[in-house]
Amino acid sequence: MASAHWPLFDLRIRTPRLEIRLPTDDDLYRLLAAIDAGIHDPGTMPFSIPWTDAAPPARHRQSLQWWWSQRARWDPADWSFTGAVFVDGSPVGVQDLAATSFTVLRTVSTGSWLGQAHQGRGLGKEMRAAILHLAFDGLGAGEAHTGAFADNLASLSVSRSLGYVENGHEVVLRRGQPTRLIRFCLDRETWSRHRRADIVVSGLESCREMFGICP
Repeated sequence: MASAHWPLFDLRIRTPRLEIRLPTDDDLYRLLAAIDAGIHDPGTMPFSIPWTDAAPPARHRQSLQWWWSQRARWDPADWSFTGAVFVDGSPVGVQDLAATSFTVLRTVSTGSWLGQAHQGRGLGKEMRAAILHLAFDGLGAGEAHTGAFADNLASLSVSRSLGYVENGHEVVLRRGQPTRLIRFCLDRETWSRHRRADIVVSGLESCREMFGICP
């Protein structure tokens, strides 16, 4: 019955290697375990907000509050789809897709994390390709934006391999120190030249208006 009132729970993006869907509360608790198992070397920080520096149980509470807040503040004019990434039924990370005034701007942004145990196998690129398929093919986006620190070589490589181009940078604080953040943009024409035929989106029709798109 929950999906009848919150149809986002029925949305699925599937590739031959993984599935992305909005996590239930039970899934969120499993994602906490994935975070506890490690996302990155403690000596590095891939996130602008160093949320992984917090120790349990504070990190657990803060993570749950963040995910719940994204549900609670969802609005067709300002939304963030925090998709859990599943491989063989187990949650291994999160792939976000967010937009403001999407109906007019047709622009989205992405962010993600992947458990260390699952890195180095091409899953980072696979999950980004999946969420881009939702954005461009499913929602009709015109551009997708993302960013990564200059020393986050894995994330930079994923963006470049999918056709993104650099469109500037900024210096931001990371753990209190100024750090260069590189910005990327992928337009619809470039995505179309590399689009895949093996990514399937289901359950979108019942929640299109929640993304600010007419059915």
